[in-house]
Amino acid sequence: MRAPLPVAVSLFALLAACAPTADGGAGGSEAPPRARQCFSVSQVTNFRPGRPDQVFLRAGHDDIYELNAAGGCPDLDFANRVALVPDGGTVGTRLCTDDWARVVLPDSASTSVCRVRISRKLTAEEVAALPANQRP
Repeated sequence: MRAPLPVAVSLFALLAACAPTADGGAGGSEAPPRARQCFSVSQVTNFRPGRPDQVFLRAGHDDIYELNAAGGCPDLDFANRVALVPDGGTVGTRLCTDDWARVVLPDSASTSVCRVRISRKLTAEEVAALPANQRP
């Protein structure tokens, strides 16, 4: 069944009005969306806790990522090693900013797990400004 041309044009105009715009409908010019920065879990060479809900990871030679724990990660201060496991839905071992993962803290008596979000990759200036005890 074919719709008459005026109805089809009206339907197209209605759908176009609902389509997202380049500026997100704000009408002004905003900064472009931030590009996701990624690393492979196998590239992680060191970690250090920040605040109770914060972890810093070194991935590769110079990349430092900030992770924020949902609900804190209290046992991290005493951990000698951790495992980083991508949350469900992530294929492979690649993690990007805004992804969720789990930090597993193995211990001889028990294993703690903290859910974290990969918040951002720090700039060279931010890394230099980190206190020495938080710099991985």
